[in-house]
Amino acid sequence: MNNLREPLSRPTAGITAGLVSGLTALAVAELVAAVIRPQAGPVNAVGAAAIDLTPAPVKDFAIRTFGEDDKVVLQLGILAVLALLAAALGLAALNHRRVATAGVLVFGLVGGVAALSRPDSTGPVDVLPSVAGAVVGALVLYWLAGRAADVAAPAPGEVTARGPARRSFLAAAAGTAVASVAAASLGRHLAGRSGRGATASRQAVRLPAPASPAPPLPGNVQPAVAGISPFTTPTGDFYRVDTALVVPRVDADTWRLRIHGKGARTRTYSLSDLLARPLIERDITLTCVSNEVGGPYIGTARWLGVPLADLLREAGVRPPSQGGEADQLVARSVDGMTLGSPVEDVMDGRDAVLAVGMNGRPLPFDHGFPVRMLVPGLYGYVSACKWITDIELTTFDAYDPYWVKRNWARKAPVKTQSRIDTPKPFARLSPGTVPVAGVAWAQRRGINRVEVRIDEGPWQDADLAPQATVDTWRQWSYPWQATPGGHTISVRATDGDGAVQTEQRTRTTPDGASGWHGVFTTVT
Repeated sequence: MNNLREPLSRPTAGITAGLVSGLTALAVAELVAAVIRPQAGPVNAVGAAAIDLTPAPVKDFAIRTFGEDDKVVLQLGILAVLALLAAALGLAALNHRRVATAGVLVFGLVGGVAALSRPDSTGPVDVLPSVAGAVVGALVLYWLAGRAADVAAPAPGEVTARGPARRSFLAAAAGTAVASVAAASLGRHLAGRSGRGATASRQAVRLPAPASPAPPLPGNVQPAVAGISPFTTPTGDFYRVDTALVVPRVDADTWRLRIHGKGARTRTYSLSDLLARPLIERDITLTCVSNEVGGPYIGTARWLGVPLADLLREAGVRPPSQGGEADQLVARSVDGMTLGSPVEDVMDGRDAVLAVGMNGRPLPFDHGFPVRMLVPGLYGYVSACKWITDIELTTFDAYDPYWVKRNWARKAPVKTQSRIDTPKPFARLSPGTVPVAGVAWAQRRGINRVEVRIDEGPWQDADLAPQATVDTWRQWSYPWQATPGGHTISVRATDGDGAVQTEQRTRTTPDGASGWHGVFTTVT
């Protein structure tokens, strides 16, 4: 209580007014966005615009450093910057209230423009959250700044003011902050309710039995080695890399897919239409191009879906090798993301699918419900469109998708890679037999050989588990007779075409990382 009776300095009052007005602006904006469209909120819109404007090496660094928390870090960063700006405007408002409140309106305009510029914008209505928040925030700042100026005006001979004006200011600021928190909570509640229809539609989906089930996995496809990745990645552990700050929650009942473009007769499908078709079930390993050597952005799941080539043929599409007009298939997501795949690859006989199921369940929202695209052998950024809603047949010369505009390669077949899962880097081990194990992958080619090297010694063949299919990774293990000292363990793979994994180390841009994975351990 003694602290509450301490004098309130002029800067402190101004900063408090600025922070409270900023909180109010964001709370009102998010409340309005919950009613209109959560993606139109200023933090999400500005964050998405920031992602689009960020150079590829910086994005790569963010994924490498923060992993799947990169979006949370971005949003926290935006909030921190907004807090600093709000504090600065609060200080400025002590002497220039009109200028400071105009500054709040400018930031609202920035948020509105960002929302309107998004590919998934529904039109001018997306400006309303930012504008409404800015107007209310500006009014609150003007009001609180006047009270802050009064409370901070010292009497003659005093450094700071005291008394009723101070208590009135603090009560006004506290009451406004509480109301803002209540508005933000209501916005979150409404936003959650807006997705209930999508959640109910997912719960109502009943996946039919596949017309073409996945081949049974060999009994020993998973070596009995502690620490190795499971052959089938649990859905909850499957990596997620995308640009969506707000995961789209698509209602399966209203979802539609349109196929159109060069050499194609326009076709439209509902989820029910797809589920009524003969479905195939396949084990497919999916890899992100942002996966560094030895990185975690790879996983294998059992996917259920419609053969994409069948849909394209029904629309009259032919691959270029058969005289087709289009050489690029552009997949569009409900959030405006575009990915480009070679038509030839999609229609060459591989199991390219529009997936509706993952590991025996409907797709999770995080992984693209109700439908996502998969093309084995291609990195995800050119093939694995989540929340897909549109397929356009075009040419590589005519259109550059999202990532190509940001200097990633137009075509990106998965490179031959291998990874050591155990032992972990910098592990401290005991002398004797130490199991070294991991995974290797070269989708569409398969893995024929894996070799392990200790320090600069000779390469030794690892034991290979059976290859499930050429579209999945392959597990391997090696019994290492560990001796005392520090040792570097390296691994390399040879694919089904006889190509040996290159030693040359490259970063992920523009078409995937390469190099040998190695871990350092200490044996004592």
